[in-house]
Amino acid sequence: MKMVRAHIYISGYVQGVFFRSNMKEVADRHGVKGWVRNLPDGRVEAVLEGPEEAVSRVIEWARRGPPLADVEDVEVKWEEYKGEFEDFKIRYYY
Repeated sequence: MKMVRAHIYISGYVQGVFFRSNMKEVADRHGVKGWVRNLPDGRVEAVLEGPEEAVSRVIEWARRGPPLADVEDVEVKWEEYKGEFEDFKIRYYY
């Protein structure tokens, strides 16, 4: 099983629509670890680590987002897997 790390930026109408809490549910369901946070510029940023297929499923979900979101773009940067997270957290700071 190939382990991967993705650093993603989601833009559009993605704050104030429960994006972070929904992403945590999806990540937990797929066994993906990392974190998600809002950015001051209106985007959502996340780092995802786990099995390649699971991380890809979370990224695919992010392209749609929760029901109230209007996702315009998801920028994905693949990074070297580090295995540094114990779970998936919502961060409330920058």
